[in-house]
Amino acid sequence: MSTLFSNPEFVNPEFNSMFREYDIRGLVSDNELNDRNVFRIIRAYGRFLRDMDITRAVVGYDNRKCSPGFADAAIRALRSMGIDVIYIGLCISPAVYFAQYHFESPGAVMITASHNPDGWSGFKLGKGYSKTLESDDIRKIYDYTVRDDIPDAPTPGALRTANIWGDYVEAIVSRIQMGPYKPRVVLDAGNGGAGLFAYEVFQRLGCITFQLNCDPDTDYPHYFPNPSNLSARARLREMVTHPYINADIGMGFDGDGDRLGVVDEAGGDIWSDVVLAVLARQLMDKKQGATIVYDVKCSKILQDVIEQGGGIPVMWKTGHSFIKAKMHELKADLAGERSGHIFVGGDDYYGFDDAVFVAAKLAEYLSHKQQSVSSIVAQFPHYVTSPEIKAHCADLEKYAAIDGLVNDLKEAYPGRVNDINGARVQFEHGWGLVRASSNLPEIVLIFEADTKEHLLEIRSVFREATAKYPAIDPNWENDIGN
Repeated sequence: MSTLFSNPEFVNPEFNSMFREYDIRGLVSDNELNDRNVFRIIRAYGRFLRDMDITRAVVGYDNRKCSPGFADAAIRALRSMGIDVIYIGLCISPAVYFAQYHFESPGAVMITASHNPDGWSGFKLGKGYSKTLESDDIRKIYDYTVRDDIPDAPTPGALRTANIWGDYVEAIVSRIQMGPYKPRVVLDAGNGGAGLFAYEVFQRLGCITFQLNCDPDTDYPHYFPNPSNLSARARLREMVTHPYINADIGMGFDGDGDRLGVVDEAGGDIWSDVVLAVLARQLMDKKQGATIVYDVKCSKILQDVIEQGGGIPVMWKTGHSFIKAKMHELKADLAGERSGHIFVGGDDYYGFDDAVFVAAKLAEYLSHKQQSVSSIVAQFPHYVTSPEIKAHCADLEKYAAIDGLVNDLKEAYPGRVNDINGARVQFEHGWGLVRASSNLPEIVLIFEADTKEHLLEIRSVFREATAKYPAIDPNWENDIGN
């Protein structure tokens, strides 16, 4: 399904392309995101809230230079629609989601472009507790935005400024039951907002805690906060394995604190689907038959671990809003994505993606198991997995290309293609995936197999399949080679 909403009467295609599958992101520029367009979009969201009889919204923002000004525009827009605003200032997305519960506010605006590079901004928008907008909701907001004819509410909404920091930290700490061992941890916030909260949480949990880039800095002097950033992981690895530190685990956060990256005590990368497998093992130790939702990009390791523990694995489409919606539909206890979004629900937490809470859950597990991260992961099945490989494909062309690829692969491999989100093809010795990125003009490919040789065979199948589509750049980024 295309998520680019084109209106022939609206002559700015760059503006149209900001409206994506489950949030809104664009460049900070005259054509895309600026104070005027932020006001228009959030005013449309205010109308959307009124349609749902929601009259209160939390507003927070991430650590980018443009964010405070965009927050002011968003507050003005919501109030013009008669929405009462609770303004919590600089924070992370999970703090906004928590504030919805704390202040009984079904609406929420988090001004962030998540892990997109500096120079971008956007919004994560709530439509209830632990729920963010999906594609049909984004379409409604787009329609209201391009109409630009929404009348003001008879009475403007009220404005309240609140500090959520202490209550949010307490909500995490009160749910973590540490064991006898207190792990040594390194936290890397990449100079984003997560450093405001994470260090205090781990100090209160009794962990010996080392900070790396935990002071917010809108210039991002080292690297932009993204757990997938190889430079960030290299620095985190150096600090974890430093002889004066010898940490048990290193954990990095993205710019708005809802994605987590992990390295083990030896500096080895523990990718997020394997982190989810660790949390699944922790969950199933106390709850047999738990349902766990994960996205199409995740390793078969996760499915194996869930099934071995007596749980119910459910594969679903990539995207934090989609995963959250499926999680709540199934009343699942745990969910996650390979990208680093992990959702803890059930009796343990609220069911939204919170990297700080997930990091605390990992520390809790280590404190009871008293085993190294690498030894825990070594007990899992092993597969050879590629990184996320990316190929440029214009936003206006990528969905058509993926639709064509899905049809081609179904014809070539009948009964072996899962098409809930692109095409995940099952082979005798592994699987391969191709899908459209929701946030950038590119397609994403991932391959996994029992051996490197079989992985390369799967890669060659997708090489041949994508070569038929001129819109897909043949120069793959992050490729594993021949």
